[in-house]
Amino acid sequence: MRICELRQKEVINIRDCQRIGYVMDIDMDPVTGRVCQLIVPGQGKICGLFGRDTEYVIGWKCVRQIGADIILVDVCIEEVLRECEIKKNC
Repeated sequence: MRICELRQKEVINIRDCQRIGYVMDIDMDPVTGRVCQLIVPGQGKICGLFGRDTEYVIGWKCVRQIGADIILVDVCIEEVLRECEIKKNC
């Protein structure tokens, strides 16, 4: 499966049937070439343009199934949510 195919799939948490979002990026192990984490963007303050933004970092071990349109994960949302700074080159 290609990265571009993962980006077209919606991530859904099976614990609470919550839609998390679409895959934005992945982390890969450079030695083995295996996917380590899926990164899904969270909600920004103002369209994600200013201040802090959040993202969900979901370990590959938490992925339960990949279907045609969705990726099912089993996560505690509070544990995978992290803040990140959006840096602008001005």
